[in-house]
Amino acid sequence: MPAQVGDIGHARLTVTADRTAHALGVGGVEVFATPFLVALMEEAAGAVMKPHLPPGGSSVGTMVEVKHLAATPVGMTVRAEATLLETDGKRFLFSVEAWDDKEKIGEGRHERFMIGDLARFVARVARKKES
Repeated sequence: MPAQVGDIGHARLTVTADRTAHALGVGGVEVFATPFLVALMEEAAGAVMKPHLPPGGSSVGTMVEVKHLAATPVGMTVRAEATLLETDGKRFLFSVEAWDDKEKIGEGRHERFMIGDLARFVARVARKKES
């Protein structure tokens, strides 16, 4: 059965020092970095798609529109939720949100495309390096 509008995926992690703004070069800012927030939201969206991918298939993110609303210190847990808003063939659009142990820390939209044949996709990308 294909993914349905309203399907929800989740992802969770604990904030560690290597996932902070400081680790990415913003000295002294020991809070969960936005790129890792986006990655967690993408993981939640991917969880919606995973059971519906063809054998040998995958998905890739193609658009991210996110507001990072609040800082999260090292040691807290962050959880993300993605809700499928619409699908059009291989295109999937999600609403994404994230919370830490205390409050909502992010929200936005994320678009993913289904890759029917991952091996073919990887080969095409490899050819790009050759030219």
